[in-house]
Amino acid sequence: MTDPTITPDLIAAHGFTPEEYDEVVRILNRAPNYTELGIFSAMWNEHCSYKSSKKWLRTLPTEGPQVICGPGENAGVVDIGDGQAVVFKMESHNHPSYIEPYQGAATGVGGILRDVFTMGARPIAAMNALSFGEPAHPKTRQLVHGVVEGIGGYGNCFGVPTVGGEIRFHPAYNGNCLVNAFAAGLADSDKIFYSAASGVGMPVVYLGAKTGRDGVGGATMASAEFDDTIEDKRPTVQVGDPFTEKRLMEATLELMATGAVISIQDMGAAGLTCSAVEMGDKGGLGVRLDLENVPQREDHMTAYEMMLSESQERMLMVLKPELEAAARAVFEKWDLDFAIVGETIAEDRFLIMHNGEVKADLPLSKLASTAPEYDRPWVPTEPLPEMDAVPEIDPIDGLRALLASPNYCSRAWAYQQYDSQVMADTVLAPGLGAGVVRVHGTDKALAFTSDVTPRYVKANPVEGGKQAVAEAYRNLVAVGAKPLATTDNMNFGNPEKPEIMGQFVGAIQGIGAACLALDMPIVSGNVSLYNETDGQGILPTPTIGAVGLLDSLDDLISGVARDGHVLLLVGETGGHLGQSALLAEVFNREDGDAPAVDLETEKRNGDFILAQREWIGACTDLSDGGLALAAFEIAQAAGCGVILDVADTATLFGEDQGRYLISTSFDKAEALMIAAGRAGVYVTSVGKVGGDTIWFGKSGAPLSDLSENWADSFAEAFA
Repeated sequence: MTDPTITPDLIAAHGFTPEEYDEVVRILNRAPNYTELGIFSAMWNEHCSYKSSKKWLRTLPTEGPQVICGPGENAGVVDIGDGQAVVFKMESHNHPSYIEPYQGAATGVGGILRDVFTMGARPIAAMNALSFGEPAHPKTRQLVHGVVEGIGGYGNCFGVPTVGGEIRFHPAYNGNCLVNAFAAGLADSDKIFYSAASGVGMPVVYLGAKTGRDGVGGATMASAEFDDTIEDKRPTVQVGDPFTEKRLMEATLELMATGAVISIQDMGAAGLTCSAVEMGDKGGLGVRLDLENVPQREDHMTAYEMMLSESQERMLMVLKPELEAAARAVFEKWDLDFAIVGETIAEDRFLIMHNGEVKADLPLSKLASTAPEYDRPWVPTEPLPEMDAVPEIDPIDGLRALLASPNYCSRAWAYQQYDSQVMADTVLAPGLGAGVVRVHGTDKALAFTSDVTPRYVKANPVEGGKQAVAEAYRNLVAVGAKPLATTDNMNFGNPEKPEIMGQFVGAIQGIGAACLALDMPIVSGNVSLYNETDGQGILPTPTIGAVGLLDSLDDLISGVARDGHVLLLVGETGGHLGQSALLAEVFNREDGDAPAVDLETEKRNGDFILAQREWIGACTDLSDGGLALAAFEIAQAAGCGVILDVADTATLFGEDQGRYLISTSFDKAEALMIAAGRAGVYVTSVGKVGGDTIWFGKSGAPLSDLSENWADSFAEAFA
């Protein structure tokens, strides 16, 4: 097959600007051939190079005594004591999931699981954060069904519990859904595996499934906006096989135990190209590949196709040559391919051979660590005008509106399609602020959550970025877990637009400040830009995944409210309704500023909750829907009514930050208030638990009616 001629149209189709292509020619001192153009395209696109975001990502706090490995590897690694570590990361599969919902979401799960077990960790938990367009949009129903089925289909077959996540709907996602996948695993802290190659003349080994033509150009597709040619991009979506992935995990972990692994890398975005280049670059070495040795499932594959295929369930390893036989035996036992496809070389060179012919000969270091880096022009987000007054409403009518909204009703229809109990260590399943999984064989547990409020970030990127971290922090604290660290998934529109880049910069500033103040360093993450269709961008959605530790399950806050319990509100209420759920769902308004986040107060209030765990019956943090929705959550979990002493709209539905709602006995409530006074924490009694009705002042409704509304709304919209 003859390679196509390099034309300006072909260059543009590979995502290059004219200036970037000129730089490629300058580096090579010649024009690239077709395969070389594809390799540069894969490594220099936004998805792999982070060329628009690197400058700002470097400002994030990434270190702490608990951090074993921060950003730069397949996943972050955090110490949890007793010689153990939790390994975790969140990553996007947005564009593929919009084009092909089932396979896009399924392979998103598969990719994030490989990131974890590539580090030597056995996955123990998964989450997902999903953003869809408005429910009435003609494509939303198909996307919701396909994505949820894809997540369940892959995760359930692989055998990892899905313990948490979030789903939102907004017209801004009509043309570009978001599918962010999170996975966490456990490893011995002294047996973490990294990707940097070492040693000259070491065999480079291909592991796992065979290479096909699926996913060719996927990383480049993920680095561009959508337009009316979207259906043409369907072949760039990968096809997953969870049963092969399960075998690959078992084989990889068994292989690691043999001592044969020098370095190992998942084949994710840009496939063989990215994995080989990253291993060589991190180790300061070159790599030679012989493509005729690559296991292939299709005939007559070209060098271009093999180098850019994103076929799933594949790994690349640098092997200790004396242990080749033992390593090969492991993969043959698991009926997976094991092929020596090249070697490490001393020169700064990425040499691609196919049947004795040179298909690419490139300076390897120029492909990765010296890829383009841009300081994009940006403008701060202008403060929004002062919002109009919000009318008083019947508070129960306001609550009904929230409970009927797909944004705030029960998501059981979705998460019941995910296996949350496999491995038998799940302590708290989906449906709460955080999922909790026991550390197998110990009394310890890990808590997992993800959060962001995109309308806050759009209104005020700095405060919205802070709030995403702060709410994740509160979700962990509310189950009794000490927050450890975070991972981020930065979903934004086109960074070439200064206002979009300004949203990104502001969010990074807010996230960084909050991670520092709350001692939750960022240890891994992903940036997904160009989430736009026909020039219409998504809401800025910097999803924060967070992990917390319970030293003992005795520390778990998982009780339910009981008849006669007192309801205590931790944190001060100012009645902030700007950008609130009530404003959006009842008044169809998105005005006002995001609520301010006082990080010192967040930390003080969180420390208070953790210090007083033994006095707390039930606990939930206040976020969307404010006190009203938090009170319903307490009542719904207990199957018991609540009576709040307040009825005004701002107090019930305001979304001031740093707050928790606690249910406890009268005696313990008194002790908590005394302790709060000593700690300088604001706590006030707002009502009690009892009966079978929710009362906000003199406005009430039977809990059973409200619960039915809440429980059925999602299924009615999408089942």
